[in-house]
Amino acid sequence: MHIPFNTMRAICIFELTILLLGWNKIGDVEAQHLGDVLRNSTTLTTLVLGFNEIGDVGAQHLGALLRHNRTLTTLNLDFNRIGDVGTQYLADALRYNTTLTTLCLWRNYIGDVGAQHLANALRHNTTLTTLDLRDNQIGHVAAQHWNVTLSLTASKETYNARQEIDEFIQRNQQRNKP
Repeated sequence: MHIPFNTMRAICIFELTILLLGWNKIGDVEAQHLGDVLRNSTTLTTLVLGFNEIGDVGAQHLGALLRHNRTLTTLNLDFNRIGDVGTQYLADALRYNTTLTTLCLWRNYIGDVGAQHLANALRHNTTLTTLDLRDNQIGHVAAQHWNVTLSLTASKETYNARQEIDEFIQRNQQRNKP
């Protein structure tokens, strides 16, 4: 079934709170359209785009969505093709986003550099409380208390990035306790 773009825009902006689009072969172009359509949504709280084909360019557009949207609390990008460059776009958006609490990036192509971008962003972000980086290209060390398995090399920089991410997530969890 084909839904015209203007119809999709009307549905997304005015009615949706949860949008589940996993397993739809969504790539960078489709991610761009979604980012454009959902940027000004005042109702969307959860966007699930897992098991798609979103790469660094798509992550750039989703990063723009995160910069502008003020209602999204959960973004699931599990099992996509996002690497360090795409992670930088998402991390840059996290510096300014004040609503996202959960970011799922399980099984992408995020390496040490992407982990460092996230750690740097979390210095400024005070709302993200859950970050899932399992099965990326950062190593095998489990960050047990936030239930994330990171693929880390033995480099000092990678260890520091993991440790920093862990500390910022803990800080945000403490700040956001009821």
